[in-house]
Amino acid sequence: MNPLKNLDKLQPYPFERLRALFAGSQHTGGLAHVNLSIGEPKHPTPDLIKQALIDNLGGLAVYPGTQGLPVLRQAISDWILRRFDALVDPETQVLPILGSREALFSFAQVVLDGCGVGNDVDCHVAFPNPFYQIYEGATFLGGASPVFVNIDPETGLSDFHSLGADVLSKTKLMYVCSPNNPTGAVYTLEDWQKLFDLADEHDIVIASDECYSEIYLDGTAAPIGGLEAASRLGRSDYNNLIVFSSLSKRSNAPGLRSGYVAGDADLIKAFLRYRTYHGSAMSTTVQMASVAAWNDEEHVAENRRLYTEKFKAFSAILEGTLNLHIPPAGFYFWADLGQSDTAFAKRLFEQAHVTLLPGSFLGREVNGFNPGANHVRIALVASLAECSEAAQRIRNIL
Repeated sequence: MNPLKNLDKLQPYPFERLRALFAGSQHTGGLAHVNLSIGEPKHPTPDLIKQALIDNLGGLAVYPGTQGLPVLRQAISDWILRRFDALVDPETQVLPILGSREALFSFAQVVLDGCGVGNDVDCHVAFPNPFYQIYEGATFLGGASPVFVNIDPETGLSDFHSLGADVLSKTKLMYVCSPNNPTGAVYTLEDWQKLFDLADEHDIVIASDECYSEIYLDGTAAPIGGLEAASRLGRSDYNNLIVFSSLSKRSNAPGLRSGYVAGDADLIKAFLRYRTYHGSAMSTTVQMASVAAWNDEEHVAENRRLYTEKFKAFSAILEGTLNLHIPPAGFYFWADLGQSDTAFAKRLFEQAHVTLLPGSFLGREVNGFNPGANHVRIALVASLAECSEAAQRIRNIL
């Protein structure tokens, strides 16, 4: 069934590795567990989303269309215009998706069509290192080879221009993540310009993962997105650009499994054709709840306020003990420990009952070096009280 054995190339997910790391370990100090390892929002889902689900339960009785309801595509298009000042046609440049994760994975199947040993075509997919592991899985199952581009510790971003022409000539797809997971770094307009120039020169499709775009420090400038950058740079056709976003982080609704892709109309058309067979249509009940979410900004502003409060409290407690930099966006601290990340994570779990994610689990070794090593990702998703308690326990261990 799988003659190329691509499934065998898939590595255990970071949280599988974390369970294996903790196997046989236990906390004996009686402290309540604080889990800061997984990026699952814990703030309450807004009532307006819950009410919209209740008001539209009749949608459970009908098969949904893959392209989505016009009212949802219009709501997404309107939100993109308000947020990014970028015009997208709701008929040809927007599709609803079942959360960014499934679309980031399945989109590669469209771009990488024809790649693989069986077709005698050598294709590359480039993405940051450390990274969201879906990029790697999509690459392998699309018959391509991953190209890991190490994150610069100074900028928190990857320099795709560091790749040689021989690699870029075979690169079909480039995953970019801004705000970055795990560093929280964001692209500037100049960064986007360089990225577009590189993609144009080598005919590379850019898949821009922007699911953290609405989680930024309260009172600061919102991160520039790919559509905004393209529009400002005169690329209103969004050639070879597809942006992925979601309500999971923005609206504290990870279980809703709702997001969108937007951009290049030709790529959207191909992706729609694929999705028609893929069976990834969104329930109309969920679509109507999504309309309510995209049309409201008050709950998003409150969300940012809560994260900003936790960032400041957490870093204040650990000041002088752990070198923390509050990132421009996202809800992670990416902390350099200066010691083994796996050993520290295990010790912290056993002695303080706090769970963090070792950075090495998010990266891959390139030329003998894993850029995630000696780092931990701290997800500030728990309550302010729990995050503050976790910070104090970390301080005590350090």
